[in-house]
Amino acid sequence: MLEITAGAGFSGWHALNDTIMGGRSQGECRVGPGGLVFEGEVIAEGGGFISCRSPVFSPPLDLSAHEGLELELSGEGRRFKLAVACADGVAGLTELIPGGLRWVCEFPTEPEGITRLRLPFAQLSPSVRAQPLGLPLRFQAGRVNRLQVLHSRFGDDGSANSGFRPGPIHFSLHAIRAYP
Repeated sequence: MLEITAGAGFSGWHALNDTIMGGRSQGECRVGPGGLVFEGEVIAEGGGFISCRSPVFSPPLDLSAHEGLELELSGEGRRFKLAVACADGVAGLTELIPGGLRWVCEFPTEPEGITRLRLPFAQLSPSVRAQPLGLPLRFQAGRVNRLQVLHSRFGDDGSANSGFRPGPIHFSLHAIRAYP
């Protein structure tokens, strides 16, 4: 198992909310003793998402020897999405996509306590701005350059997220690891 980040290792992560597209959701990330803490308010109208994301990994993480990512978080029973960005290995073509190409996977959390789950790379699907791409693209585990955890009114297939709840939100990321 390869620890990507845990505890104080979340330093440099920051909030990215729907205000970038005219929404009104607000939230902030801070590093606490148990990891990354996000507190804020999600407003569905005009956007409907909050997130925290890593700084750009430079050089990109080479996770090609691993099967997927293991997350440890407290999420109030909400459904979240993991979004993974990869450094472009196709002559810069994915960098030309407004909003960038992300590999996403939706997941549930327990109503109380810590949720531990594994998300296989094979379950990640290509997406741009919450819209799935119907292109034959292949995830490049050897070129991971950013991670992001979102609570959005949209699921990974572009439909409504059944676990979305507007209003006050508090969640914590305790650890992210790559598993064999």
